[in-house]
Amino acid sequence: MRIGGRTWIGASLAIGLLFGAGAVATAGQEDIVLTPAARGVTQVLTAAELAAWGRDRSDAGALIMAARLLAEVPVRQTEGETPFLTAASLLDEAAAMAGDNPGVVDAIDRLRDPLTRGVRSSMFGAGPVLTVKSLQARERWAFDVEARGGEVLRVAAIGDGDTNIDLVVRDARGAVVCRDGFGDHYPVCTVSPRAGGQMQVDIVNRGDVWTKVQVLSN
Repeated sequence: MRIGGRTWIGASLAIGLLFGAGAVATAGQEDIVLTPAARGVTQVLTAAELAAWGRDRSDAGALIMAARLLAEVPVRQTEGETPFLTAASLLDEAAAMAGDNPGVVDAIDRLRDPLTRGVRSSMFGAGPVLTVKSLQARERWAFDVEARGGEVLRVAAIGDGDTNIDLVVRDARGAVVCRDGFGDHYPVCTVSPRAGGQMQVDIVNRGDVWTKVQVLSN
């Protein structure tokens, strides 16, 4: 992709992340259904990672691509705080990064209106459930989700970048079925239960300062 005379390879990175995540989630689980909403969680997570990649490299094109990925996924927001990772916010970041580069500014202006009007029809169905919450230093937040038998359950926590976030999923007996504590801002758990039932999700702020977290699940 070329924006403002600059070649950008972020599209290949984004496509690789999307296909890679899907392959890992379904390997050896051919009879487990990957729902559209679960794929939507993956795409939002990919957008967050691509945006972080672009920030590290001061690449406005990466943020524009991340905004496009994010805008494609409808979400069902529960009561909570205002999301901090949106297509509009990513385009604002890209515009600030672009400065007076006319090619990038023009690309942002052309994308902003259709991206921010919302999803009219989507391959992701109604989309994943979104909840936004502030967590104090070392705070733990637990909530329950209902897993459907034979369907992939995918939960992702997207931090605002201030601290590391851990994610743990436990079954109805309290046994840990997934843990992502790799010391990053974007933990994700994919569980493939053959029988449905209630599961508990734990989100932990491992840092010494408060942070905001966007949690998505299908």
